[in-house]
Amino acid sequence: MSISENLKPVNVITLSLLHPLHKTPVQHWTFDQESVIRVGRSSDNNVILYSAVVSRHHVEILRTDHGWRVKNIGTNGTYLDGKRIDEVPVEDGIIMRLARSGPNIQIHTTREKRDPLKELLNSRRREDLHGHDDLHPVPTALDADDLPHQATLIGEDNPS
Repeated sequence: MSISENLKPVNVITLSLLHPLHKTPVQHWTFDQESVIRVGRSSDNNVILYSAVVSRHHVEILRTDHGWRVKNIGTNGTYLDGKRIDEVPVEDGIIMRLARSGPNIQIHTTREKRDPLKELLNSRRREDLHGHDDLHPVPTALDADDLPHQATLIGEDNPS
């Protein structure tokens, strides 16, 4: 993968289950690699919601060249602003309701640029959390040859 491919924007989508009374987020799911996100009661969905009015496979959220689309595939319907929908484009911040009296899910979309340095640092942090491997040995002591030429070792006996 070239550096220019790493800098391409990534469509990141976050689904937030909203509290039924307060309409505040109680759970989040974030996706950046999936082309289809499935929501429903069945355990083979990306987002599993246990509600009697939610179908086993209720909604598909599809990645397109122009963003995301919500597609109803459930028996009890999916609603936006009180209107039943079949398929609509996702706009950042929309709230869809699964079935007429079911859970509300807010959708947020962002386009962020991949940062190769940030990804490298995150992978190194994961290695630190899960132990080191032989490909990335941890230095036990610094040698003057390991440092940039302008560096000075502190605490070493420097002959004058």
